[in-house]
Amino acid sequence: MNGGQMNGSKRKRSWMVAAAAMAVAAQAHANLTPPVGMARVAPGVLPLFDPPSPSETSARVGGFFLDKAPVTNAEYLEFVTAHPQWRRGTTPKLFADDHYLSHWDAALALGGRADPSGPVVRVSWFAAKAYCEAKGKRLPTENEWELAASASETQPLAPRDPQRDQTILGWYARPTPTRMPPVMQQRPNFWGLYDLHGLIWEWVLDFNTRVVADGRQTEDGFVCGGAALRSADKSNYAAFMRMAFRASLRGNYTTADLGFRCAADAKAGSTS
Repeated sequence: MNGGQMNGSKRKRSWMVAAAAMAVAAQAHANLTPPVGMARVAPGVLPLFDPPSPSETSARVGGFFLDKAPVTNAEYLEFVTAHPQWRRGTTPKLFADDHYLSHWDAALALGGRADPSGPVVRVSWFAAKAYCEAKGKRLPTENEWELAASASETQPLAPRDPQRDQTILGWYARPTPTRMPPVMQQRPNFWGLYDLHGLIWEWVLDFNTRVVADGRQTEDGFVCGGAALRSADKSNYAAFMRMAFRASLRGNYTTADLGFRCAADAKAGSTS
């Protein structure tokens, strides 16, 4: 067996072991009740896309709750109505750039380019974090988001599917629509989560803390380099695209296809 076959077999075994661990964890945490509007994601083992060493190719992620869908324009409008410091034109540029909520007609008016049921975009990390905290929640970590997004419609940790990867990459390549469609129009994944792929990019709590392969650090943070060279799965280009996108961000950035959803720690007895 040559080196490529051995590496392929190792990756396949890694996914199988991780999937089995996920199934056991899902059963153990099946009695947890998530708050309204959130889904429960069981603890699992996530194959790392940029492992710290050849011997450490996966990470254990604890169970957590995650919003079923991205935060919508209508929900965010309620937030800025109640929290004037986060309205467009009021928020300092340190916390949100000049494009913050620029697709809304006014600070408290959505207008024709912002469907009330569509995901809110042009929101900075600082604003997204403040929204989640106002709801008693938090932004998901990168590993939590990636774990949740690794599920298919039927499996908690789906085996690698080149066709699924191409579908995701195809969406990354498509132009951003002027008016985002409503959330929850696609089928949910195994956890009951909608729109993790195919609608918007999403902020994560630790978007700017990843160490990439070349290890160089500048005043602006870590440089996005050759992370694929150390990846546990070098064919997962969709994950590399997400890594590169996150590495390019700053906390006050806003873009026409970047939104968020909130997470919360999974605790027994959570009912609201």
